[in-house]
Order: sequence, then C-alpha cells, then structure tokens
Amino acid sequence: MLEWLVALCIVILVVFIWPGSAMLQELGISRQAAKDKTVRCISDRVGSDSAQMACAGAETDEKARTVALICKPSALANYLLKHCRTFSNYSPCVGWTWRASAFLLSVYEACWPYDSPVQFVRDNLQLSDDGLLALDWAVPSYQKRRRTSSHSTSPVLLIIPNSFGRITRNVLKLCETALSHGYLPVVFNRRSHNGTPLTTVKLQQFGDPADLREAVRYIRYRQPAGRLYAVSESTGSGLLLSYLGECGSSSYVTAAVCLSPVFRCQSWFENGLGWPLQWALVLYQKFCLSRYRTALGETIQTDTLFSSCSLRGLEETLFCQAGSSSSSSNTSGAWDAYWERNEPLRDVDEVAIPVLSVCAQDDPVRGDTQSTVPLELFETNPHFFLLLTGRGGHCGFPTQSKGSATGGSAVVPNSGMESCGTYWSHKALLEFFRATTDFFAAEERAKQLAARRRGLGGGSGGRVFRHRSVSTCKRVPACSHNIHAIYNWQRSYTR
Repeated sequence: MLEWLVALCIVILVVFIWPGSAMLQELGISRQAAKDKTVRCISDRVGSDSAQMACAGAETDEKARTVALICKPSALANYLLKHCRTFSNYSPCVGWTWRASAFLLSVYEACWPYDSPVQFVRDNLQLSDDGLLALDWAVPSYQKRRRTSSHSTSPVLLIIPNSFGRITRNVLKLCETALSHGYLPVVFNRRSHNGTPLTTVKLQQFGDPADLREAVRYIRYRQPAGRLYAVSESTGSGLLLSYLGECGSSSYVTAAVCLSPVFRCQSWFENGLGWPLQWALVLYQKFCLSRYRTALGETIQTDTLFSSCSLRGLEETLFCQAGSSSSSSNTSGAWDAYWERNEPLRDVDEVAIPVLSVCAQDDPVRGDTQSTVPLELFETNPHFFLLLTGRGGHCGFPTQSKGSATGGSAVVPNSGMESCGTYWSHKALLEFFRATTDFFAAEERAKQLAARRRGLGGGSGGRVFRHRSVSTCKRVPACSHNIHAIYNWQRSYTR
C-alpha cells in the first residue's frame, strides 16, 4: 500500500506539475469563458424580485474578483449585505502562477502537508451502540492549560471534514483562524477516521446524522454557556445538511457554513470525477479501510471492496451489499433506497437556522455550476445563502498577496513561490457568524422591549379598572355588600 502512495505522488508530479504551463493556459481560457457566461446567466435569474446579489471589486482583465450573494430577499439578507464587507472584498490569485489553476490549487490544498501551530486534545466519545467517534479540540501550542473550562462563554466552532476523513490544510488553517478570533474549534472525526478506533463492525453512512447528534449533545454538556456554530467542507457538508434538516429547530446550532459543498451527492457518486481525482480518492479510502479488513469481512465482501475502481463501487459495497447480490435490479434498488435515506437535501425545508454556502464556479471536484448547484433553493428558501465566486477551486479561496503585508502567507518548499495569503472563505464565514448573531440579538431585544411595553400598559389598565369598580360601589349604598365581596376576592387573589 505504501508503494501505491509513492506511485501516486510520482504521477501527480509528472502528469500535472511538469506540463503545468500548458494546462494553465488552457484552463484559464476555458474557465474564464464558462465563468463569464455563468455570471451573466445568474445575474438575469436573480434580479431584484427573486434574489439579492452583491458584486464588488475593481474590474480586472478577467473579472476574477466578482462575488455574487444569491438569496431570497429578507431582513437578514439586507443586514448581511450591509455589514459583511468581506463578501465583496475577494482578491483571488491571478496571472501566471500555479495557484491560478483551480485543479492544481485543489490538489495542493488536499494533499500538501501543513505545519500547523495548533495542537489537538482528543476526546473519544462512546456512542449508544458502543461505537467510538473522536472530537479533537484545537488549542494553541503556547497554551499551558490543555483543557478549556466548562464555564467558558467562548463560542464553539464544530468543524466537519470531508467524508473521506482527510484532515486538509483548509481544516487546519480554519482552526488556526478561529482560535485567533476567540472561538473554541473542535473537529468531528467519524468512526475509523483520523486514527479513531473501530470498535463495532459499522461505519457511518454518508448522510446519517445519528453520530453527529450525540456529538452535539456532548459538546453542549461540556460547553453549556457558549454558542455553537458549525462549518463543513466538501462532501462533509452532506452530513451537516442532513443533521440540520432532521433536527430542525432543535439542532442547537446558531448558524452554519458549507465550504465547497457537494449538493446532489447521488449524481456526484454516479457520474464520478476525472480519473486522476477519483483514482486518488479510491486509493486513499482503500488505504484507510485496509487496517480493518478482517473485521469488515464479517459483514461485507472485502474482495469486492478492495477490487472496486470507483467511488460508487466502494459506497455500494460498504452500505448496499452490492457484492452479495446477483441481480442488477436489486443492486440498483438498494442504491436508490440508500440515497433516499442519505441525500443531504431530503429534509431541507426543515432547516431553521441561517446556512451560508461558499462555492467557486471553477470547482473541479463539484462539477459544473448550473447542474450541481441548486440555485432555486437559495432563491426561494430564506435560510440559505450562496456566495458564488469566479475563482477559488475546491476548498481553496486564497487571497492575493499585498506586498509584504501577508501575515498568513506561507512558502512552498523548494518552489520559491509564496502563497497568496490567508483564506478569504474563513474571513467570510466568521463575519457571517458575527453578523447573524448580532441580527438575532437585535431582534430579540426588540421583541423583549415590545413585550415589556405591552406588559406595562396592560398592568396600568388593570389597576385603573379595579379602582374604578370599588369607587363606583362606594357611591351606591345599596351595593355595599359588593364592596366586601370585591375586597374578599382581592384578599384571596393576593394570598
């Protein structure tokens, strides 16, 4: 298995980096044409009557700074447009640099190691069926106290990585950025992912939120005073959207963000990726499952599993028992039934919190924007907001360096090139959390003030009515017995 990983690295170096200049030119022209066409199409669809769009930044030769906020008109949408300046302040990497290629940028973000200054403290959480999942709490390396007090009022940021369990540079840098802004980041690791022991012969299905629900309960028990926010990346967004849809108003999450989400997941598994990306993901997933080959052999056919050459083949063998069925119709039925239970948007109408999705039109993993992004969802559902950029790749969104003032820039070893700074998507999501929290706090204060005014008005009216009743009875001697009745009633009411 180790030889396969070495071969993968060699293929990436030879096939993609060596002829990189030719690919840059070809991808730059084709992506730009598709981008301009898509932006014009979206601008026509989401006018003032159906959506809100914010386009900002000075025009460049390729118009790469365009950012569109697509959503249904609402008070919250207007508030976001007014207070989230990061939404209209995106400066992607342009020009003759390898970061201008969405494909190379996405591969770099997914595969290149990152020496993060953040350390993790792991909590192994035993589930109701005796399974284990892991919660990794991010702490700064200089912090002496390893555990955070349960009385802390700092907000908690729950981070859900991709469904393959790979901890990418995006997740590590998000933890670093969240810590610097006062959050308590915690990374959710599914069963058998990222070194989590597999104690039961059961893996978590793609969109099954049962394990995540127990993890949220534990986080609330450990940090009861802090607000809870959630961020997911790539295919991990399927789990977050499933959880928010099933739990509805009982999700305990204040706001959520999906970075480069895959919305139509069944179609994504069926159509597949380009052969280099799909081959790399299949190889990585087989490598992670190989350590549990003996245990998994009790319930599935491991020979069929490790001979699969596609993501759909792996998913079917793991959860649909495709390898044990001789009828193709039964296999197809089991596959469709599986996605009826796991499609992320199956309960999307039950989501009760603001959800922001950050997507790039040149995303090589998700696919074409018009067929993979449900624009009608964002135009009709007031809880969903879409930030659509021209460039950014898959979970990339680095910003252009500004001279020497690039505090988050990193140097790529042996390349002599600097990165393009911090991630714009991380700044945007933190500003989204702040803006939504301030908006709902203002709404709550307005409701309390209105209720207080109604209460004061109702109380004063009642006192005047009681006084008038008693005084009227005092003027009529024939009704003197009523005075004692009212007095006795008032004494019993006060008691």
